[in-house]
Amino acid sequence: MNKYSIKDLELHGKRVFIRVDFNVPIKNGAITDDTRIMSSLPTITYALNQGATVILASHLGRPKGKPTPDFSLKPVADRLSELLKRKIEFAPDCIGAPAKNAVLAAQHGPVHRSAEREGGSQIVLLENLRFHSGEEKNDPAFAKSLAELADVYVDDAFGAAHRAHASVAGIVEHFSSPKPQAPSPRAGAGFLMEKELRYLGMALGQPDRPFVAVIGGAKVSDKIEVIESMLGRVDRLLIGGAMAYTFFKALGMPVGKSLVEEDKQDAARSIIDHAKARGVVLQLPVDHVVADEIDAAAKTEVLKVGDAAIGDRMGLDIGPESARLYAALLADAKTVVWNGPMGVFEVAPFAKGTLAVANAVAAIQGTTIIGGGDSVAAINAAGVADKMTHISTGGGASLEFLGGAELPGVAALPDK
Repeated sequence: MNKYSIKDLELHGKRVFIRVDFNVPIKNGAITDDTRIMSSLPTITYALNQGATVILASHLGRPKGKPTPDFSLKPVADRLSELLKRKIEFAPDCIGAPAKNAVLAAQHGPVHRSAEREGGSQIVLLENLRFHSGEEKNDPAFAKSLAELADVYVDDAFGAAHRAHASVAGIVEHFSSPKPQAPSPRAGAGFLMEKELRYLGMALGQPDRPFVAVIGGAKVSDKIEVIESMLGRVDRLLIGGAMAYTFFKALGMPVGKSLVEEDKQDAARSIIDHAKARGVVLQLPVDHVVADEIDAAAKTEVLKVGDAAIGDRMGLDIGPESARLYAALLADAKTVVWNGPMGVFEVAPFAKGTLAVANAVAAIQGTTIIGGGDSVAAINAAGVADKMTHISTGGGASLEFLGGAELPGVAALPDK
């Protein structure tokens, strides 16, 4: 990674604005999965240990540019305080007097944890960035207001790196060149951002072989760029999930009422042709679990792919033969990228294929990269998350990166 790291920055005595990804699920005021908060802790802790005042900023949900109580980051402040065993100064806004006052309160707090009883915190969490429309519009004035809070900028929010928003793009220009009195760089990547770019970059660069990509999910349209990008790099490409039915329809097979993107059949045929031309093994399911409806009580049947007995039913998971085939194709892999489930895994009768693939990936003696979103939920459900080399915190960002796109949040950071 040819970007400055947080380790390249002078942090002692500085106000450090860290863009984190605290876009976590919250139900009835309680956080149901704090993975993204946990992932940010090494960067936050490092900055604190260097003697910095830490200013944390994140978005949460889609509040449409105005304050919405359901999308407040206050529950995140409470959870972060528990994890760090520190007081968190929560700012009721991310710009203006409320933000500046919170930063001042933290700045004047103690440097050492043992002195916290004196009342200071050294950590500020700003309220939801998306409570202002300027965030998503990458508004220069809003970006400037954020930048005025700090001396140094660190981006540790890979999950937001694919968005050209004020806190990941516009803000960086205010830290892009060293001040005359501070010749060291003033912007860089946090540890999580570095890790994401290192592993995903390795998959796009010089992966150990055999290199296998497992791509699932509902729609081909969501992952065309990733599939096309992977075709030039992988040895094997395994397709699962509802997107497989667009391929089956393109090949003239009966698909019943399975989800098909009618306008993507040409794209599916093109992918098949490109795989063949490049000598890539493109494997589609050979059997599947079909049912009348997506329901835990639905009557299911395992059929060979292409069997007209599907009638007006839907294919909702890969079948046991496909699971065994995919496990065999993964067995000797040295690098694996997995993005997307093999079926409707959140409903028990249609989860077996996804869980089988999760266990097959977990057994690999090599580098395993899980590309965010439902794949992360799947490996957690299978209880094998600790066996994966890298679990990406950015679903959309990892997809765009693997598809070869330049991410605005990465591009904005200054090169070494």
